[in-house]
Amino acid sequence: MSTILAILLAYLLGSIPSGVWIGKYFYKTDIREYGSGNMGTTNTFRVLGTKAGVIVLIMDILKGSIATLLPIWLGAPIHPLFTGVLAALGHTLPIFAGFRGGKAVATSAGIILAYNPLYFTLAITCFLIYLYFSSMVSFSSITACLSAVVISLFMGDFWLTIVTIALTTYIIIRHRENIGRIRAGTESMVPFGLRYKRKNKE
Repeated sequence: MSTILAILLAYLLGSIPSGVWIGKYFYKTDIREYGSGNMGTTNTFRVLGTKAGVIVLIMDILKGSIATLLPIWLGAPIHPLFTGVLAALGHTLPIFAGFRGGKAVATSAGIILAYNPLYFTLAITCFLIYLYFSSMVSFSSITACLSAVVISLFMGDFWLTIVTIALTTYIIIRHRENIGRIRAGTESMVPFGLRYKRKNKE
């Protein structure tokens, strides 16, 4: 019973559409109608600005972290990374937002933060370095995930490596349109604080 509860709660936590709720309740704006049309952290920064972006970033990270800790708190005989993955799935396919979700980067970061803080520190350092040199959140997210896969090979944790590979693959698939724009040289640079026009798909 505790396993079923952990699985259900993990998915529901991941399904909380942080960007959508913050936008609607505090800014009277549905961020899915602006910028890239995505409900995630990056588009929140684009559409609503830095303050809202930081709040949504924290909320999305916490979704992954709390979901990962659920088996410990509930005494459920399921690996913490598995419930974390369910939160990431919930973020991309949220029941509270018509199954139209984000790309699971921040939520995935929350998973590894709760599971292995050192691993999280190494991965986020890679992300920040890539972001500094590329100024592209999408490129930095993808390359940081790939770097995390390599780093995981040295962590001595079989399931960490397997889950990292699975999440990285899923995140890359979710970024397929961004990859196309990166190749075409039309991907947006760091958008923090900028406000985009309605349905501007850049």
